[in-house]
Amino acid sequence: MSAPPACYPGRAPIDAYGNGGFRFAGMSHRGSILCLPSGIYAWPPTRADDISLDTLQPALTERDALGLLLIGTGRTGLLPARDLRRGCAELGVVVEAMDTGAACRTYNVLLAEARPVAAALIAVE
Repeated sequence: MSAPPACYPGRAPIDAYGNGGFRFAGMSHRGSILCLPSGIYAWPPTRADDISLDTLQPALTERDALGLLLIGTGRTGLLPARDLRRGCAELGVVVEAMDTGAACRTYNVLLAEARPVAAALIAVE
């Protein structure tokens, strides 16, 4: 899976989440997003079961710029599938999963600290 065009070409904190989307950089986006060093992208998964190495491929291609990949799994924090965790570990990508709200807050803190972080965030209503 290749990365779609950036919704926002750069890094930005998440200003709000809910109602099926996110607000960042003065913009509003409906649906899930990938926040990567290269930009913020629309991301197809709508539930935690949709997350795979394939859907995370855009983040994995930027793995050299990442220290941590946060995964926001929706309203509830869920552990990613063993194959996904193992595949990310083999590529040297540290993955931390939590509910989307916690992932947004953690992403914002680490971004403010100029840490090498990315986030894969499932939209919540």
